[in-house]
Amino acid sequence: MNLLVTNLSAIAVIVGVMGAIAVVETVIPLHARGRWHRAHLAPNLALTLLTFVSSFFLNAALILLLLWLEARGFGLLRWLELGPIAAGVLGVLALDFSWYALHRTMHRVPVLWRLHRVHHSDPVVDVTTTIRQHPGESLLRYATLTLFVTVFGVGPVPFAIYRVWSALNGLVEHGNVRVPRWLDRTIALVAVTPDMHKVHHSRDARETDSNYGNIFSFHDRALGTFTATERGPTVACGLDGFDDPADQTTAGLLKLPFRDRVPSGPARASS
Repeated sequence: MNLLVTNLSAIAVIVGVMGAIAVVETVIPLHARGRWHRAHLAPNLALTLLTFVSSFFLNAALILLLLWLEARGFGLLRWLELGPIAAGVLGVLALDFSWYALHRTMHRVPVLWRLHRVHHSDPVVDVTTTIRQHPGESLLRYATLTLFVTVFGVGPVPFAIYRVWSALNGLVEHGNVRVPRWLDRTIALVAVTPDMHKVHHSRDARETDSNYGNIFSFHDRALGTFTATERGPTVACGLDGFDDPADQTTAGLLKLPFRDRVPSGPARASS
């Protein structure tokens, strides 16, 4: 019963914040709403619903695993006998790095890029783009989380903090919201910002294959994949070759990983 309440509460919070950001998008939009903003709404929300359904069960299984690992004292952070605060901070950082590692891998491995390009093929980016992902990518995300929580022994509390923080930051960074340049540039020293992430959604593969971070920007900075945020407000989003309206329906997006159209870019050469 507690797992049911926890999962439903998390979904309710995400939906509420998504709605709030959608309101902000109408007040201080980065780009005026056009036909693609209207056209992508239904398929984006459909994929979001599919993600909520799959995540409901996957998240419950992962929480049970966390409790099992905690009961047995398993994991690197427990073996190091760190205090709860230090273990919690390192746990959140480890999980955030897990997304960076998976995200970068999905851009480099053609078969994984096929799944991830469902997210990148959105011709415009707003808050509804956040959870526009193929069910296959959801499985990849949870497989990676399972590996990292098992190896590091991340506790239930740090895991919950990471999951909520990750989801909320994802909604913010995809928002079609105008942010003062000085503010975005300052926050991007530590955290992923809307302009930093917009660069990642560029049609230019050199920009797309950068800024992989989810919460923190220092993974990109330390590992040489950071691109400055200045172009964020002006990049053209989407993927060349996937603008056909038939590709942008719910059915089209679900079939997209199985299409043979080859966009340009280093990770796409054999996809």
